[in-house]
Amino acid sequence: EISLRGLVLPVGGIKEKVLAALRAGIHTVLLPARNKKDLQEIPEDARNQLELVWLETVDDALRAAIEPE
Repeated sequence: EISLRGLVLPVGGIKEKVLAALRAGIHTVLLPARNKKDLQEIPEDARNQLELVWLETVDDALRAAIEPE
């Protein structure tokens, strides 16, 4: 979710969303930085297979989506 000011807001169900992405073959996941506290819910073996990109603003999201490293 994105606020009117362009801030990326926290969302629920991070564990389920990340595990579903991994099952679908996605290895780079963009997540709200405010959800970093939910990282411990994701199993370590799943975390090791993923590249997690933490977003603060919509600009971060666009940059990560358009110009991947």
